[in-house]
Amino acid sequence: QVQLVESGGGLVQPGGSLRLSCAAARSIFSHYTMAWYRQAPGKQRELVARITTGGNTDYADSVKGRCTISRDNAKNTVYLQMNSLKPDDTAVYYCNAAYVWGQGTQVTVSS
Repeated sequence: QVQLVESGGGLVQPGGSLRLSCAAARSIFSHYTMAWYRQAPGKQRELVARITTGGNTDYADSVKGRCTISRDNAKNTVYLQMNSLKPDDTAVYYCNAAYVWGQGTQVTVSS
């Protein structure tokens, strides 16, 4: 049973934008804080942003001012809008809720 499905990754030039989406099973979405993590090659997985069921948000210092996390309760979907992308943002991005992880979506920032 697939519970979190990410989409929206791809190749973008430095300074560009991407919007990641994560469609969640309703049983998860309505009860848990939703989060985006990322893992670059050779590095540990790190938190990028999270949003509570009440809409409170939290961001890693490295993305503050450049990324916005949001949730659409009608669609059971969480989004990560990423602007002013840098090569250091290159990673596999994972959607998370409690103990559940998505399959990941690759984001590559390169000219």
